[in-house]
Amino acid sequence: MTTGPTSVPASCCDDFARVTLDRRRFLAGLAGAGAAGAVTSVFGDAVRQTSYAATTGGNVLVVISFRGGIDGLGLVVPHGDPGYAAARPTIKVPTAALVAGDGFFGMHPAMQPLAWAFEAGELAAVHAVGMPAPNRSHFSAMEQVEDADPTSSERRGWINRMVGLDVGGDPLEAVHLGSGVAPTSLSGRSPHVAAGRLDEIGLVGADGEDRVRRNRQLRTMWKGVPGPLGVAARSTLTTARRASAVASASYTPRNGVTYPTAWPGKDLAMALQDTAQLIRADLGTEVVSIDFGSWDMHADYGTPNGGDMTRMVRAFAEGLDAFLRDLGALRSRVTVATISEFGRRVAENGNRGLDHGWGNVMLLAGGGVKGGQYHGSWPGLGAGTLIAGDLAVTTDYRDVLGEVVARRFPTRPVDKVFPGHRYRPVGVMR
Repeated sequence: MTTGPTSVPASCCDDFARVTLDRRRFLAGLAGAGAAGAVTSVFGDAVRQTSYAATTGGNVLVVISFRGGIDGLGLVVPHGDPGYAAARPTIKVPTAALVAGDGFFGMHPAMQPLAWAFEAGELAAVHAVGMPAPNRSHFSAMEQVEDADPTSSERRGWINRMVGLDVGGDPLEAVHLGSGVAPTSLSGRSPHVAAGRLDEIGLVGADGEDRVRRNRQLRTMWKGVPGPLGVAARSTLTTARRASAVASASYTPRNGVTYPTAWPGKDLAMALQDTAQLIRADLGTEVVSIDFGSWDMHADYGTPNGGDMTRMVRAFAEGLDAFLRDLGALRSRVTVATISEFGRRVAENGNRGLDHGWGNVMLLAGGGVKGGQYHGSWPGLGAGTLIAGDLAVTTDYRDVLGEVVARRFPTRPVDKVFPGHRYRPVGVMR
């Protein structure tokens, strides 16, 4: 588990819990003391200690990042545009196979587990969405999308800015699950937590009574210790105690739900199950980030009857279906948004795959979503409308995320979350 304003590479002390503060000014590890991560922020000589005052019973945003650049045209198919089938002679999805379709759009058949959510008005898509200008480099595009602030050279993500607008400063307000290294969207000065699983947020090297004794010893050892390290240690212990109390409790999914356990959906499903448990614990968590990949399908993309795309879409749909059903009535508090660094090319390549592109699709599900619809302005797939062979972007991805923030977290000004961006609501949220 890592916590704090920034993260360090996964190769650095993976087997030890650690603390990471503003890496340009302070880095202190407590692994040798057996603690988990720390949750303070350091600015020069000023230390802000975490105050655990998050609002419980509030709304929660779950951000699922499709790493590798998902093919938005294959996930939400514009079957009504003749340019789609013409550009993909061997990998296209036939209109008859689509689910949740209308006269122009429809979803990949592997999205069938989520058809009920679309029909119930709890699932929507925004097409032709992306960054203002193409960027086909995975790492550069990810950084740009997740930082979302071209006005500053500071490495700080939009989620970090969002939770930083809350005076409480609880590190459990923003949690990344699936990896002990937080993505750029969470990086920055505001406290946050990153862990592979919920039960990894806690003290290491001791179980049962040993853990209780270790906790007591560490609290005694760090009590009254001045300076950033003392503050970090005490904050670490408090966060570990709160999270461990949740993770140690047995969790049984509601409504007869069974989360997928097979590859490639197991990791996503386990992260979503942990998210459901965290939401039910009501610790004040506002944003949960989850990575799900890989979607970089340059070859062997497959067809609706099988292949990489079908397997991955099915894994996503089954995991999200289980999560939404598990939440039950709590879905009114939870909004899920998907994002990817870029889309794929319109035309298939010689390996029956798709190279890096531009325009993409975003899915939104759950509370506050104006579902059962396909949103956005469609630019067309004709030769005169493509941008260097890519789907043009007509909706800035920040407008989609901004609308979620504006509607679900109205006390957080959108212009503070996405500085320098002129926010234009899309109409995808109620």
